[in-house]
Amino acid sequence: MSFNLDFAYAQGQPTQTATFRQLAEDFIVDEQLGFEFSGEGEHLYVQIKKTGENTQYVAKQLARYLGVKPVAVGFSGLKDRHAVTTQWFSVQLPGKNIDIDWADFIEKTQLNVEVLQQGRHSAKLRRGQHLCNDFVITLRDISQSDDLEARLQTVAANGAPNYFGEQRFGIDGGNLARAQAWFSGEDPIRNKNMQGIILSAARSYLFNLVLSERIKQDNWLAPMDGDPAEVPTGPLWGRGRPKSTDALLELENEVLAHLDLWRDKLEHNGLSQERRDLVLKPRSFSWQWQDNALVLSLSLAPGLYATSLLRDVLLLNNVSAEQYAPPAA
Repeated sequence: MSFNLDFAYAQGQPTQTATFRQLAEDFIVDEQLGFEFSGEGEHLYVQIKKTGENTQYVAKQLARYLGVKPVAVGFSGLKDRHAVTTQWFSVQLPGKNIDIDWADFIEKTQLNVEVLQQGRHSAKLRRGQHLCNDFVITLRDISQSDDLEARLQTVAANGAPNYFGEQRFGIDGGNLARAQAWFSGEDPIRNKNMQGIILSAARSYLFNLVLSERIKQDNWLAPMDGDPAEVPTGPLWGRGRPKSTDALLELENEVLAHLDLWRDKLEHNGLSQERRDLVLKPRSFSWQWQDNALVLSLSLAPGLYATSLLRDVLLLNNVSAEQYAPPAA
C-alpha cells in the first residue's frame, strides 16, 4: 500500500526553489512559555539554547546528570534538531535546593547548549503548555519576484493550509507504512512510545487528506454546512461520534472511505474525536530581503508547522534532510 504525500497547494505549486537549513542558524526557534513561575516548588525550570541538538536527548542528559528518572524531566514541545532553538525543561527535584554547575553539565555531556536562566515552579512542564514559538527563518539562493511577493502577501492575508508537517510521517512516509502493517496485524507494535508515534502519524495523515480535498474543492477557507466550529476544521479521528454533520461529514467519509481500517484502529486505541483548524494563520508575520536570502519572522501556536507555511510559498531544498539521512543499506 502506497501513501501519497503530495497534498494540494492552496496557491498552486510554487515555481521557485530555495535552499532550506543550509546552516543551523537559518532556522531559529524561541519558545515562549506564557506564564510566570511560582518561585517555589519541587520543579526546577531551566531555559536552554540548543544548536544541532535533539530535545529528547537533552532531556535524557539532564536526567542522567541530575540523578533522576527520565520521567522526572518535562518539556513542552519537540524542537527541530538542525536549528538553533531555545526552550524550557523542568526537572522534578523534591527537597533538593541545589546549586547546579551548568558549566560542568555542558562539559560532561558535550552538548552544544547554553543555559540561559532557571527558576522554581510548583508543577511539571507538560506537552503543548507553551504559548507559542517565535521563528526567524532564512531561505537562501532565491531572487525577488512578483509571484513570490504575491504568495507572501496571500499568506499574510488569508493564512496557509494547516497541514501536519511531513516530518510527522517519518522518512519517505515510513511511519505510515508501519501503521498499515500494525493495523493489519502483519507487524504488531509492543512499545508504547512507538505506538503513540505511529498513531499520531496515522491520525495526522487522515487530517491532511481531508484538508487536501477541501483545497481542491476551493472550500477550505470557510466552514462548510455541518462544521461544528465557526472556522473551517478537519477531523482528528478517534473514539465517539464524528463532530461534523451533514455535507461536511459526507465529504470526510468519502475522502477517508479507503482507510476504514485506520479509523477503526484509531477509535480503539484510546484517542477521542477532535477537530483541528484547516487554516494556519501566523502571528506577527513579516519578511525582508538580505541579498539573495529571504528572512521570515513569525509566531505560531503549539502544534503548528512553520514548514507547512513555507510549503505554500517556495519549493524547499532541505539541506538538513541530506545531512541527517540514514546510511544506505
